Amino acid sequence: MKKARETFMHILFLIAACTSILAVVLICVFLFSGGVPAMLEIGVFKFLFGTIWKPGNNLYGIFPMIIGSLYVTAGAILFGVPLGLLAAVFMARFCPKTLYRILKPAIELMAGIPSVIYGFFALVVIVPWVKNTFGGRGQSILAAALLLGFMILPTIIEVTEAAIRAVPNSYYEGGLALGASHERSVFFALLPGARSGILAGIVLGIGRAIGETMAVMMIVGNQPRIPGSILEGCRTLTTNIVMEMGYAADLHKEALIATAVVLFVFILIINLSFSALKRRGK
Repeated sequence: MKKARETFMHILFLIAACTSILAVVLICVFLFSGGVPAMLEIGVFKFLFGTIWKPGNNLYGIFPMIIGSLYVTAGAILFGVPLGLLAAVFMARFCPKTLYRILKPAIELMAGIPSVIYGFFALVVIVPWVKNTFGGRGQSILAAALLLGFMILPTIIEVTEAAIRAVPNSYYEGGLALGASHERSVFFALLPGARSGILAGIVLGIGRAIGETMAVMMIVGNQPRIPGSILEGCRTLTTNIVMEMGYAADLHKEALIATAVVLFVFILIINLSFSALKRRGK
């Protein structure tokens, strides 16, 4: 009876794993079967490096959206990753227990807030602040980057904190035994040991920053042109898909699916780059 239960659970876990793999394969097949023909019809070079997006004139250039996604994501990384790492280190090794009991639920609550609420907050608070402080319309790359920096904080903090706590305490004690201070033992003994988990948290945060749509659409300006500065508006790949998919048809719809293919490849390249970096660190 015990062996039968073990066999049943083994089969159940295998089915669950195969279902997950099958779901990813089906998504890839759908995207590439619908997007690659559109790229070939439009012209791969014209599609990827064209600067004009006018579906009514059969002009499908997504280079402005690629640049906009890169700018917004890079700004979110510059703002959110350092702040998230330092916050995780503080919570794992420096935070008093009484304060930790308040901060931990607050960060978990941040992770559960709907993106539209973040977008409304940015529209009311961040956009006017950017407009009054730096000029411009306020709805800009800078506002979107600051918002995404806030939104990726819970992911980076929780994953990084868990990675730091998973490192054996002997790393920290070894640093103290060699005469290092508490701070140096944490930053030069524990953090290198948690590198794999830290990179995983950063990848998850970047994935959310790239894939975020609703909140960004509310404050980024949604202008399909190459921005001249971070105080100007832009349009990202995700917002381009969401804004036009509802009424798109024929080649226009296929071009939007091709845009999703580019976004998918973009995320895949980032994940592979971090995986290579992690293997190189080992």
